[in-house]
Amino acid sequence: MGKTSSQGAPNPNPRGEERYLGGPLADTTGVHPDARRGRGAVSNAAGRYESTSRHALDDGWDNLDEPPPPLRTMMIRDSTRTVIARNDSPDVGFDRSINPYRGCEHGCTYCFARPTHTYLGMSAGLDFESRILYKPDAAALLERELRAPKYRCAPIMMGTNTDPYQPAERHYKLTRGILGVLQRFNHPIGFLTKSALITRDIDILAPMATENLARAAVSVTTLDPHLARQMEPRASTPARRIEAIRLLSAAGIPTTVMFAPVIPGLNDHEMESVLEAARAAGAVAAGYVLLRLPLEVKDLFQEWLAAEVPDRARRVMSLLRSARNGKDYDAKWRERQLGNGPIAEATAARFQLAVRRFGFNRERRALDVTKFRPPQQAGDQLALF
Repeated sequence: MGKTSSQGAPNPNPRGEERYLGGPLADTTGVHPDARRGRGAVSNAAGRYESTSRHALDDGWDNLDEPPPPLRTMMIRDSTRTVIARNDSPDVGFDRSINPYRGCEHGCTYCFARPTHTYLGMSAGLDFESRILYKPDAAALLERELRAPKYRCAPIMMGTNTDPYQPAERHYKLTRGILGVLQRFNHPIGFLTKSALITRDIDILAPMATENLARAAVSVTTLDPHLARQMEPRASTPARRIEAIRLLSAAGIPTTVMFAPVIPGLNDHEMESVLEAARAAGAVAAGYVLLRLPLEVKDLFQEWLAAEVPDRARRVMSLLRSARNGKDYDAKWRERQLGNGPIAEATAARFQLAVRRFGFNRERRALDVTKFRPPQQAGDQLALF
């Protein structure tokens, strides 16, 4: 049992080294329940760009074998030459971002970024959360890009694709290195994360926030630790995320709570309680996004529903389709984030009422881009004035 490879498939290890965190890799083709314990995806189907597919075979001897080892995380060196990614999407309020990691060990079952792993010849399923690419030269590459004569400062966002504070960050500290560069350049930065690890960097973020150069957003999808463990198995617990909001806010860092994604029939009833808890912890702004299921994610999420919450699976998908023009997902600009129809309208109305009730979004200053200055380095000509 195993995966055959296509000769033309992208190289999953682009001129890099592989580092295993926590022990040997388990076989992922069969996805035995013991092997995927602590992971989000139920399967590991081949990506859409691969010419071959995986199939699990039962030889009838499972009862005689030892349980398989758990799936371990493999870190793969990414030899990228740039770190600032650009976008022109009308749905987001920024045009550049940094992702020091590709793939995310948090394993959120619904993550819209999962399909990006298929470009690497990997699966959007378990590969996405267990085969993580990291960019060891991210800080140095960023400094080079910021010093380019044609660079024009605008806020950089992190966490908009994969989480910059996922578990590997404790070891690699790539996000902290990037933050150090941005602080020296007086460059504005915004974060979105599900990890309490962001509080480690308060010593950098707080002084930047004083200069209106930093803000943070913490995603809290539920206050139920059991549901959180099912949906987001390796993200921080809800209680620790609320505590992170409290610590960030107490340090003077403007903090937003994101109730995202809203999953009708599963966590939507918690909107008000999540916003109330975040406001009590000091959050000053709030936002939400309706669940998005692009490409492979729609099948992965429905597999997860059937496996983890089978009693609610049909209702969740029925409600979601009613907010997506009868589809699993509708990618129309302006609608993909919030949906349409009665369910989407009711969700928007509830959110606005809660925002007014708890006092969110009263004032939101744009991050300051006027203070950006590349610091002097050896060999630079000194300015006359």
